[in-house]
Amino acid sequence: MKKLRNSILGFVAAGALLLSSCSIVMPVTATSNPVGTKVGTATATVYLGFLALDQDASIQTAARNGGITKISTVDMKQDNILGIIWTYETIVTGE
Repeated sequence: MKKLRNSILGFVAAGALLLSSCSIVMPVTATSNPVGTKVGTATATVYLGFLALDQDASIQTAARNGGITKISTVDMKQDNILGIIWTYETIVTGE
C-alpha cells in the first residue's frame, strides 16, 4: 500500500512539474500619444530555444493586427514552460 501511495505522489509531482510555467510582462516603450481603446497583439513561439518557424511578434505586426495607426504603448509578454517552450507576445495599444 505504501508503494502505491509513493507512486501516486510521484505521478502527481511529475504532473505538476510538467504543467508549471513562468510568465512576465515588461514595458518596452510609451509615446506621447493618448492611450487609445485599440489593442493589437502578435505572437511567436520558440521550441527548445532555437526552433521558430515563420514567427512574427514585431511591433508593426501587432499594430496592424489591432488596426492601430498611432501607437501609445508597447509591452512584451514572455511565457516559459519548463525552458522548453517560450512564447513571446507583443502587445500594442493606441488609436
